[in-house]
Amino acid sequence: MIEKFFNPNSVAIVGASPKPGKVGNVILANFKKRFKGRIYPVNPKHEEIMGLKCYPSIKDLPETPDLVVIAIPAPKVPQVLRDAGEKGVKATIIITGGFRETGTEEGRRLEEEIVKISREYSIRILGPNCLGIYDNWSGVDTFFLPDEKMMRPPKGKISFISQSGAFASALLDWMAYRNIGISRAISYGNKIDVDDVDLLDFLANDDKTGLIIMYLEGLKPGRGRLFIEKAREVVQKKPIVIYKAGKTSRGSTAAASHTAALAGNYSIYKAAIKQAGLIEAMSFDEIMDLSKILLTQPLMKGRKVYVVTDAGGVGVMLTDALTTEGFLLPRSPADLKEELRKVLPPHCIVENPIDLTGDTDDDRYKVVLDILLPRDDVDAVVVGALPQVPGITSKLADYLAEARKYGKPIIAISIGSKEAEKFKDLLEDKGIPVFESPERAARALRALYLYSKIRGVARE
Repeated sequence: MIEKFFNPNSVAIVGASPKPGKVGNVILANFKKRFKGRIYPVNPKHEEIMGLKCYPSIKDLPETPDLVVIAIPAPKVPQVLRDAGEKGVKATIIITGGFRETGTEEGRRLEEEIVKISREYSIRILGPNCLGIYDNWSGVDTFFLPDEKMMRPPKGKISFISQSGAFASALLDWMAYRNIGISRAISYGNKIDVDDVDLLDFLANDDKTGLIIMYLEGLKPGRGRLFIEKAREVVQKKPIVIYKAGKTSRGSTAAASHTAALAGNYSIYKAAIKQAGLIEAMSFDEIMDLSKILLTQPLMKGRKVYVVTDAGGVGVMLTDALTTEGFLLPRSPADLKEELRKVLPPHCIVENPIDLTGDTDDDRYKVVLDILLPRDDVDAVVVGALPQVPGITSKLADYLAEARKYGKPIIAISIGSKEAEKFKDLLEDKGIPVFESPERAARALRALYLYSKIRGVARE
């Protein structure tokens, strides 16, 4: 039944409106623009909206739609849900807010009523108080923010689940601006029915999802153990990056008034996250840093990391950052030093970190990587290439992409302005993640190592 939320053949939009700026207007426009199935606007005040025949109620539709989207005031939702049940509808997204999250007796009563109706008719509900679903493949798009306010990303392999609609929309917009691909985005709000466990189960078997991001405020009572069990199962197929909001007592209070979430004690959640095998991001920047390394890089077999750079100072900074995160930066063994000295000018440093110095060019990186990456005592390489160096061109991006054939993680840092951004885009287009500081690179690589341990690939 969860499949119907993402791949319906027909959808009814209750609260569809011809008035620009209205939630029902934006949602209908989204579906007209992207959805290939049948669309039924529902609003008793209109006979036609955007060139589509409009129906007074769900009962009047010519067929039972696979999905119903409800965007009307909260007091009217129970009757519409009952109409949907009598029509045989089995999947509903309730965008409307004004339920338990308000903290009022009326909000609580309305939420309990729609829960009762959904059980009576076996209707699965996403929401209420949510943005719903953005699906880059089917064209389902209930995010009621127009394109000029929230850009839509290209198709990709990242799917994310968010308890916060605002966070989901901001992340979509941010990723679209940076051309990062998305498969599916889900904002579930108060999650009175469909929750994290259901969504993880769906995404685990979704061939269009390679990595899952979660923004979590709290779990539903009684679902904690099931969540851990499901997450453990999923991470054996694909990584999950989680950001737990409401870490502090004040943040927990804010979460309760936001999505009626029981945020709970963070130390308990932290233990559960570790037990489940999730990779925790501690900031917004880390969400994307961890996601791009986990999505693009092969698993690590150990903790031995080599640094190759054209700036000695950056090499020292990377050494400190990587060591702090628990990596081993071995001294270059004698055979490696000998081999490197044969191909490098005498002023280059062949000790790890390997410093190709400021007069390097693309070819110097290539010969070093071709020596390093096949070695059994090298588990990953961090490239600190400052593109301001005159000899660095776009050919280096091609070399690094070609070096992926060795099956080991290769990441880079690039510091600077226009040239650095240009170089970053070139590399990331070829599947080499780039970070803006040694510390961010080291933390991201640590996440890859932790996930490699979870998958049973990495040794201590």
